[in-house]
Amino acid sequence: MIAKRIEEDIVLGRRQPRERLVEQDLCDLFQTHRGDVRLALFELEKRGLVERIPNRGALVRGLTPLEVEEIYAVREELEVMAVRIIPFPVGHEDIERLEQLQRQHTAAVAAGDLLTVFYSNLSFHQVLFGLCGNACLIETIDLLAQKVYGIRSYANAFPESLDRARRDHLDMIKALRGSRRDDLVALTRRHLKPSPEAYIKAYERRFGKAELAPAH
Repeated sequence: MIAKRIEEDIVLGRRQPRERLVEQDLCDLFQTHRGDVRLALFELEKRGLVERIPNRGALVRGLTPLEVEEIYAVREELEVMAVRIIPFPVGHEDIERLEQLQRQHTAAVAAGDLLTVFYSNLSFHQVLFGLCGNACLIETIDLLAQKVYGIRSYANAFPESLDRARRDHLDMIKALRGSRRDDLVALTRRHLKPSPEAYIKAYERRFGKAELAPAH
């Protein structure tokens, strides 16, 4: 529960990159002892959301632009791989499940409920990529997505980004229903762009420009 609460604060931008996570403050906040807090921080460190620095303690992990670029380059290739091997036609029940999740996402966007936006978006993509049937690929996609939970809030702060994500989901469902794989691949690539772009802009405003990896 403690790890989940801290994770949600990171996802919603309540805790910023490089912000210190002081154990005693967390003990007071959650009314618990240091052992529970340390276990929670260890779990978040394993997920890539928290880092420990000698003599400073735990911090919200602050990804550099280069790290973000590298993670998203791998995410794009893996997610495209997943949608390329989804067996067509997709079953009616699977389409219905995606439509149900997208209704939740649409309602959350309209209500400004960013936590439900996050979870419904997460579930949508887990179901989508789960259709590929490759357990190793699905697990790897999930692990990489976890590493960048902390940058989601940067794009979600802009209503146009939320609306674009909503429209992308609807178009993905249409592509699945029509067995249009090329459209699904293009949408998968496009859908990944807003979060890293927004994060890198915010990072450079705060810390200055950093050199990114050369294009290949």
